[in-house]
Amino acid sequence: MRLVPVLVLTFAVLLPAAPAAAHRHDGASPGPATVAEVRTAGTAWGVDPATGRTTLTVDESVDNAQARTLRAVAARSGAVFRREPGRLRLLIAGGQAIYGGTGRCSLGANVRAGGTYYFVTAGHCTRAASTWYADSGRTVPLGPNTGSSFPGNDYGIVRYTGSVSHPSAVYTYPQLLPITGAGNAYVGQAVCRSGATTGVRCGTVTALNQTVNYAEGSVSGLIRTNICAEPGDSGGPLYSASTGTILGILSGGSGNCTSGGTTYYQPIMEILAAYGVTVP
Repeated sequence: MRLVPVLVLTFAVLLPAAPAAAHRHDGASPGPATVAEVRTAGTAWGVDPATGRTTLTVDESVDNAQARTLRAVAARSGAVFRREPGRLRLLIAGGQAIYGGTGRCSLGANVRAGGTYYFVTAGHCTRAASTWYADSGRTVPLGPNTGSSFPGNDYGIVRYTGSVSHPSAVYTYPQLLPITGAGNAYVGQAVCRSGATTGVRCGTVTALNQTVNYAEGSVSGLIRTNICAEPGDSGGPLYSASTGTILGILSGGSGNCTSGGTTYYQPIMEILAAYGVTVP
């Protein structure tokens, strides 16, 4: 996503999967007893609303030995075990680009508290940089971080101190879609996301309250969709195109936009409540 003099999106990031410790059989380090205790990088779990059953998903970074252990955990828990292509990872960038430290992420939703304006973005991004800019040369300042939460959650907030215009909108390549409010996603909802690498992609919400185990830590309470994403799309907003309602910001995913993928989003209502802000 290229940041133009207008900042309008949300971002998220998917973390690179790291190998988890091998399951031991000597009693010194027991493996997880239930799906809820799984912390292996490259895994995600939650209730699949289509079946009503808990599903444990593993990506390509989980080796065969780990997969056997996790399959047994799923069986003990009465859960469905499933492999998906690709790797769960952070996607650094998305929507309209913002630059901090040595990296690039995406601006999330523009928000405010009274007369003070901010934007929200992924917490794994605000953890890595303290000041953000609208250009790769770091000559157009946006502002400093004023809050960050990752892992556990995946959101952060930045206060505007620069002079860049910041409408309440999503950049949809090349138009602006006004954002009229924030809301909660529901299973089966038609949604879209916007990102710098693959533009606007649409699909449906497939589950709520999902947990993803990134290499950097676990994040819970996420929205899952069947929309693809690629590095550079990270941080783009999840929204309803028909109503102009923002629903979340991209936290991570697996797969790609050639063969298809799965993406996870931090719900926007949780972010607004955490920081006491509103969508303008």
